[in-house]
Amino acid sequence: MVPVLELRGAIPFGIANGIDPVICYLIAVAANMIPVPFIILFLRRLIWWLKEKGGIFEKPALWIEKRAEKKKGKVLRYEFWGLVLIVAIPLPGTGAWTGALVASMMDMQLKRAVPAVLLGVIIAGVLVTLATLGIISVI
Repeated sequence: MVPVLELRGAIPFGIANGIDPVICYLIAVAANMIPVPFIILFLRRLIWWLKEKGGIFEKPALWIEKRAEKKKGKVLRYEFWGLVLIVAIPLPGTGAWTGALVASMMDMQLKRAVPAVLLGVIIAGVLVTLATLGIISVI
């Protein structure tokens, strides 16, 4: 559930510590999805509130908006599949938190955004698990 690491860090860590890869994958996917609806529903309000407060709160709010804006183009062009792609690529700066952030900033409906993020998380989880087990190479 931790931003940036998400399941990209959880799966290798879990497998390295002896957790069954299937169980590790399932737990990582489920945990990765827990914050997604909350981010989609409340992030815009939180950013607005932070900007209204000003001072030290404004800088993080602007950073979040800028980060979403960078990823927004792909999602606007391909909508559902663009969001899936942003989440599915198992690299830093992508993932469920970023996908939810972009969906929130685009005012995407929850019923459209959550399935796209979930599909991306499932794909990323499979790729990370296979790479961790040495079945596929990421290089």
